[in-house]
Amino acid sequence: MNWLTNYVRPKLQALVRPKEVPENLWKKCPSCDHLIFHRDLEKTLNVCQHCGHHLRLPVQKRLEMLFDDGKYQRIELPKIADDPLKFRDQKRYADRLRDTRAKTGEHDAIAVAHGRMGGINVVVAAFNFEFQGGSMGMAVGEGIVAAAELAVLQDSPLIVIPASGGARMQEGILSLMQMARTTVAVDRVKEKRLPYVVLLTDPTTGGVSASFAMLGDIAIAEPGAVIGFAGARVIESTIREKLPEGFQRSEYLLDKGMVDMVVPRAELRATLIRVLSLLRNRSPAADLLALPLDIPDPVPEEGTV
Repeated sequence: MNWLTNYVRPKLQALVRPKEVPENLWKKCPSCDHLIFHRDLEKTLNVCQHCGHHLRLPVQKRLEMLFDDGKYQRIELPKIADDPLKFRDQKRYADRLRDTRAKTGEHDAIAVAHGRMGGINVVVAAFNFEFQGGSMGMAVGEGIVAAAELAVLQDSPLIVIPASGGARMQEGILSLMQMARTTVAVDRVKEKRLPYVVLLTDPTTGGVSASFAMLGDIAIAEPGAVIGFAGARVIESTIREKLPEGFQRSEYLLDKGMVDMVVPRAELRATLIRVLSLLRNRSPAADLLALPLDIPDPVPEEGTV
């Protein structure tokens, strides 16, 4: 019995026992409900291969996608007080920050990096939506200011990639003050005649869209991204009217002249390189023709004075 119990039975149980499958191997597209294998999703940069829906892209993947050979250097952002208002709702804000940092491995909702893009030195400030919905608090404001100062110092274009639900309510008025601070920061970049490009991703709303996100020299949006201030349901309940189909989507804003172009994710890097090359190329587009300095006077024809 010992042989049957200790050897044969475990072998039989292993054959019939259902195997545990990791939950993150498949992801459902929120648009068409197709299940997509995680490796296929990585190959398409988190774009559904069935309907073309652009799923949210982690900030690390975003940076690797844009920089040459995926190489970049992140800067350390200034330290700020974690919970200046001692805020508490169902949970203490300090505890929420601690848990989110442990989950994401990030200090806050923004990452600032610099490197080369198509051989051009650039500074990129990218939002991390996984960190409390990419909400803008004091740390995010400091990140935008640091990115702008680095761009001026390096004489480089500044690219900001917002993905945010707006200002962070746990920091109250201090988060709203970042709207003014970030606006002043990007104005300094413009004063130095450096390109300021904004890549609008899903979602870009609230105080972020009401400040630096809509001030770019060039505004590029990903397909289907929600871009606006208040939510569509709030607007409908306020004006008591049915909103147009596709309202607040990037294609709608392109049609209304609020963004300059809508670019699929696979073409973003090439498009940004082309735009930056045009903005940074201060030399003539072609060789100048050298004109002779001594031009002889034309010989008058007979019968003319």
